[in-house]
Formats: sequence, C-alpha cells, structure tokens
Amino acid sequence: MSISPPRSAAPPDSLLDSLALSPALKALARQSVLRRYRKGVLLIQEGDVGDTIYLLLSGRVRVYSSGQSQGSGSHERQITFGLHGPGEMVGEMSLDGGPRATSVITTEATSAGVFTRSLLLEHMRLHPELALELLMRVIARARSATRDARNMALLDSYGRLSMLLDELAEPTADGIRPIDARLTHSEIASRIGCSREMVSRLLKDLERGGYIDQAGQRLTLRRPLPLRW
Repeated sequence: MSISPPRSAAPPDSLLDSLALSPALKALARQSVLRRYRKGVLLIQEGDVGDTIYLLLSGRVRVYSSGQSQGSGSHERQITFGLHGPGEMVGEMSLDGGPRATSVITTEATSAGVFTRSLLLEHMRLHPELALELLMRVIARARSATRDARNMALLDSYGRLSMLLDELAEPTADGIRPIDARLTHSEIASRIGCSREMVSRLLKDLERGGYIDQAGQRLTLRRPLPLRW
C-alpha cells in the first residue's frame, strides 16, 4: 500500500539537492510526481507491460526475478539482481515498450519521483546528455549481471558470499568495514544462488573465526575474509 501526495506534488528542491544527481536528471526529477511507499510494496511486476519509471529519493528497493524450481519438490525460487537506493533509477528498461524483465519491491519505507516513458523520452530529446547517462547506467548493470553469472558458474557458495560481502562493505580507516544495507540470510541466499541454511552456516563459521560480526541484519567485516573456507 502506498501513501501518495496529490498528483501535482513534485519532489522538494531540498530533497533533490541532497542527492548526487546530474543537472539533466535533477531537471527531470522536478517534473516527476513524488510518491511515498511503505516497506513491502511491489512497484514493478515481472512480465507486466507498463511505462512507469522510478527515481529513488530515499529508502531502498530489491530487483529480483522468480520462477518454479525443477524437481519433485518444486517451489517458487527468487534470485536477486540488486538492491538500489537514493539517486538510482528502476523501470527504465520499459523504454523499449516490452514487458518488465524483473520485479521491484521496497525493502524499507521509500520515496521516489515517478514519471512516464513519454516524459523521459521528451526530456532526453531536450537534454541529449541524459541519454548518455542512462546508457552508462545500463552498461554498468549489464557488467554487474555478467559478473554475477560468471561467479555463479565458476565459484562455490563461499566464494560468491565473500565476493558479495566485500562488494557491499564500506572501507574505513581502521580496516573494520561495516555493511550499510540490512540483509536477511534469505536475501543473501537469493543474491548468491544457494540455500538460506548454507548462508547461515557460512556466516556463523565466519563469526566464530573472528572475521565478521552479526547484529540483527547488520554485518561488519572485522578483517579480510579468507580466500577459501
């Protein structure tokens, strides 16, 4: 369920100025409609056809795909392609007019500037530099998807877990690296393609070894993770 302001309400300049947005993207955001969503709201459904695009202003969303696993005990499984936060855009793949390739759900209270495909296309016509910016964003996500596919094929569960934790951890002067995102074991499992039980066991082993601290859904890397486990 979403809590939305009047349709004419645009994101306030104070909110936009707090984000590292390019001038062209900030100009587009000023023409969007500010919407606020609670945790657990499905913004985009995989397979649907739609032209709504979201520029995230606060909070976080998860981009994922789901399907039925094979075998006698088949059940729905999900794979997470990424978590996105303020300053990032989701839904821009609708520019080709095709069905949605992934689903997007809020993982915490989130606000976004919402606009349509036609508005984005018109804005790119007036601001050609925005087209290049979007292209670079798509290339970055394609590189990330290629890397994840390679890791899924060539690395074991621990190798994929350690690469994910290293990628998410923030560097600090004292070498202790916190992970800002709150991640459940199930979310980690969907990102690295293994079971939640395997993730729980690996994290517990790393905690016993003094490599990480776990406090609820917060993880902190205390020292470099071993190459193998």
